[in-house]
Amino acid sequence: MKIFLFLLRYIHTIIMANKLLLLGDEAIALGALDAGLSGIYAYPGTPSTEITEYVQNSETAKEKNIHCSWSTNEKTAMEAALGMSYAGKRAMVCMKHVGLNVAADPFINSAITGANGGLIVVSADDPSMHSSQNEQDSRFYGKFAMVPILEPSNQQEAYDMVRYGFDFSEKYQIPVLLRITTRMAHSRSGVVRGECREQNTLHLPTDLRQFVLLPAIARKRYIKLLESHQRFIEESETSQFNMYHEGPDKSMGILVAGIALNYLMENFPDRVVPYPFLKIGQYPMPRQMVEKLVEECDEVLILEEGYPVIEELIRGYIPGKKKIRGRFDGTIPRTGELNPNILAVALGLPNTKGLSIPDLMVGRPPQLCSGCPHIDSYLALNEVLEALPKGRVFSDIGCYTLGALKPYEAINSCVDMGASITMAKGAADAGFVPSVAVIGDSTFTHSGITGLLDAVNDKSPVTVIILDNATTAMTGGQDSAGTGRIEGICKGVGVEEAHIRVIRPLKKYHAENVIIMREELNYNGVSVIIPRRECIVSVDKRMRIKFKTKQ
Repeated sequence: MKIFLFLLRYIHTIIMANKLLLLGDEAIALGALDAGLSGIYAYPGTPSTEITEYVQNSETAKEKNIHCSWSTNEKTAMEAALGMSYAGKRAMVCMKHVGLNVAADPFINSAITGANGGLIVVSADDPSMHSSQNEQDSRFYGKFAMVPILEPSNQQEAYDMVRYGFDFSEKYQIPVLLRITTRMAHSRSGVVRGECREQNTLHLPTDLRQFVLLPAIARKRYIKLLESHQRFIEESETSQFNMYHEGPDKSMGILVAGIALNYLMENFPDRVVPYPFLKIGQYPMPRQMVEKLVEECDEVLILEEGYPVIEELIRGYIPGKKKIRGRFDGTIPRTGELNPNILAVALGLPNTKGLSIPDLMVGRPPQLCSGCPHIDSYLALNEVLEALPKGRVFSDIGCYTLGALKPYEAINSCVDMGASITMAKGAADAGFVPSVAVIGDSTFTHSGITGLLDAVNDKSPVTVIILDNATTAMTGGQDSAGTGRIEGICKGVGVEEAHIRVIRPLKKYHAENVIIMREELNYNGVSVIIPRRECIVSVDKRMRIKFKTKQ
């Protein structure tokens, strides 16, 4: 007995020594490192940023020479990861859900080229739009591309799914989409590590025409993808991430996906759900399991974070008039994140929602940091535009988007990365002159350069203000791809050197900045103004590091 207890304590010690408290993002990054990652490619975007940052800060990544610098945008990240996969190495590409729109072209086509080395695409969705323009659900992209999708319900699964995903990718020569949401990305839980494996050796595809998507080859590759899809379904039927749980009360069956499993369990303190439920973590849907749930139960409740993807699919599986409850019928709200109380109401349990915030509690809107260089840029711009009708400033995505709020109310649009320049061009082409675009230095290199080239080619009368604070400030201060290169890029695109003006956004230069802005707005052609001053947060961080180093 003593030996048995000693072994138990020994095993427990070993497990705890390997157990780490990790964010979901960190669990994915560590899973990739332990699975033999050779390169991670990404553009920073909340809630996915910490995956790449974890690798960048990893001593293991440095020792093993794992590529982990930021890409210019999500499309270039996807293509570079595909290139590493072509060379036989394991690669991961990370982005937020709207970043997958930018990477959609290579992502969709990668399902047809297939993979060589394991390739995982991580897309972090943002239901409730905490820091995004929309709530789109990346599972639609996975279904559209016909690639397998993994969706973890906790941090341990996030870690385990990465190793599994790389193996699956190489077994079937297919990219794998790993879909997470904000709460999974930014909540912590204990994660037990597995064994570490070495990186793959360089090896090219057996068929060197595999990645050549000429129509004659692409048609054959597409047929191969269709044939593989049935095997993906078979894998889902036996996957460790899809589990059927029996329950005595057949009046209702529950189909629950990803992080929603946690909200379901929180409504049952003993963790015993009285209803049969099917937990989904791997797609395509395991049809046999779904049909079993449908046949056994009087009605089906579908719990999924994001769009009603499963709910829409499952209607094709259900015969007759069997009732389906979920987002479509209002049982679950159509928008926003799930939470335990929403599920409690759907399950017919007591509504435990707390009191609403009293009216006397005034919400504090986000605002530009005190000392932010964008403040002085907007104050100068607003003064120049005082004499003109409002509504002529097209902005982009970054800290400077807060210029839409009081007291500045300086911008009139924010649609997607890079849209400021092209929208300003379109408005100018319509005769709305002067037309102004405001874009950050990182967003400019992400997707603004091509819009500027369009404006130059058409000689559109637009003024482009590139707010250069030498960092990607909104997502945590990552390096900007355009630092030290912006004037050269603009000149190379074709902007006349005389109309590339660099200003210093400080109060003491306000009058001078107003004059320069007014001159360029009156110019009948493409002009670029670059207000240049380092982000105040970056300055503070740099000075703190300098002070610590001196100590």
